[in-house]
Amino acid sequence: MVTTVLDGALFARLLRGGAANLKANAQTVNDLNVFPIPDGDTGDNMYLTISAGANAAGEGSDNLSQVAGKAASGMLLGARGNSGVILSRIFAGLSKGLEGVQQANLFTLGRAFEVGVTEAYGAVSVPVEGTILTVLKDSVAFANGNIGEDSSLQTYFSDFAAELSRSLDRTPELLDVLKEAGVVDSGGAGLGYIVEGFSQVLSGAEIASDSTAASQARSVDLSAFTEDSVLEFGYCTEFLLRLQTGKVDLDTFSTDELTDYLNSAGDSVVCFREGSVVKVHVHTKRPGDILNEMQRYGEFLTFKMENMTLQHNENHMQEKFAPKTRKPHKEFGMVAVAAGEGIKEAFASLGCDAVVDGGQSMNPSAEDLISAFHEINADTIFVFPNNSNIILTAGQAAQLYTDAEVCVVPTKTIGEGYAAIQMLDTTVGDNAAILEDLQGVIDSVVTGLVSRAVRDTEQDGVQVRKDDYIGFVGDRIYVDSQDRVQAALSLCESADASGYDIMLLVSGANVPAEEAQALCDELQKKYRYCEVVLIDGGQPIYDYIIILE
Repeated sequence: MVTTVLDGALFARLLRGGAANLKANAQTVNDLNVFPIPDGDTGDNMYLTISAGANAAGEGSDNLSQVAGKAASGMLLGARGNSGVILSRIFAGLSKGLEGVQQANLFTLGRAFEVGVTEAYGAVSVPVEGTILTVLKDSVAFANGNIGEDSSLQTYFSDFAAELSRSLDRTPELLDVLKEAGVVDSGGAGLGYIVEGFSQVLSGAEIASDSTAASQARSVDLSAFTEDSVLEFGYCTEFLLRLQTGKVDLDTFSTDELTDYLNSAGDSVVCFREGSVVKVHVHTKRPGDILNEMQRYGEFLTFKMENMTLQHNENHMQEKFAPKTRKPHKEFGMVAVAAGEGIKEAFASLGCDAVVDGGQSMNPSAEDLISAFHEINADTIFVFPNNSNIILTAGQAAQLYTDAEVCVVPTKTIGEGYAAIQMLDTTVGDNAAILEDLQGVIDSVVTGLVSRAVRDTEQDGVQVRKDDYIGFVGDRIYVDSQDRVQAALSLCESADASGYDIMLLVSGANVPAEEAQALCDELQKKYRYCEVVLIDGGQPIYDYIIILE
């Protein structure tokens, strides 16, 4: 059936179809990894981002503008990784372009996608061609240019997909790093699977259900709360509240009043505002009272309530909002992102108020970071992403969170974060001066990494063999070895470790303690004037992290 008009219900179906198709092909996208180590996560990040939007949109409605707004909000909060953030910005722009539109014809949809292109380019401080940005721009321009009297949504997205494929094939010619690795841009490929999912929906294909969600729904043990049970833990209550101009002044409205009330009626409160939408999470035994109170300010967009007795009995108490209570108010706070119990403990010992679980291949969402910001309860919060693929997400979370000034320190590695946190001095001036001071610290640190190669390749003049260990700093590979200890030793030589005062040797989850200690001892003998400190980091992917200060 030919379709020429897009409404909210169809848009929600397109999102579910795009998410389902990307999920089915996420590993293919992950494998389009420029660097030959097992840290590809673009497919997973983009899937988690678009699925957050699809979940927020629900089944949709006739009102396209409202559904697009819900989806955009869901993606902005659920965005993970650089490609996920860019994807969320595409749909944020699409929502802007569809604002006030009940149903969209092809010309209106095309103009909205053009806004999406502008928004996506604006998400990156220095846009790079040969990435998802180029693929999106080319596809929108081609599809919009082909709209005619006989066009339909089917032909529009067919044109979109065709040019997307051609543009994706051109990305190695625009970006040398892709050409050297022999891959196309992974973010562009992920977008391709989403658009392919759109076309599948328009052709009448059934949308695959999310088996994970389905299994979770089936796993609820109704016998955990019987006729004789007493409510002990209350209800985990979450909702999105759209503020209404007839009830509040949007220009002056603050969430402080809501937060105070929620804390009096429950605990584990998270409450923050994004535009005219307020996101709330609270544990309470009186959800009805809270819902009635909230309608003084607006109306509900989404609502979820779960009996926490069921969660408790099923050991599901680790909710997506981790903080149990909000900490006492302070002037400055710190949030770091890290993976590995040893590394997280090290950051906590340096004074981090919250350490968000995450890193390469396990990027936190913007919502995860916002939850940490809220827990800290500080006037100014410094965020240390410690991974280049988390910096954009941290920036997005900082923009969405309005209850504090959030400053993102652009740390790209665990080493940079460790050094910057140690040297944080809030007395050097205003926040801009503090960030400038920390940038000097970051620039003085070298972080070397040792990881196993997942494919044969030649890069930076080094012949890399699959399953060997490679040592690298940033994007440059210095050594390939069949032995990881030898790879670490050679990497230290290449990085001129003798010129530094301190070396932190952080061992990974797969490294035996005896091996790590022996390597530490050998490095200390070799570099007598450099203090070598061993940390059992427990991190995935990287067998050794070598931090030189």
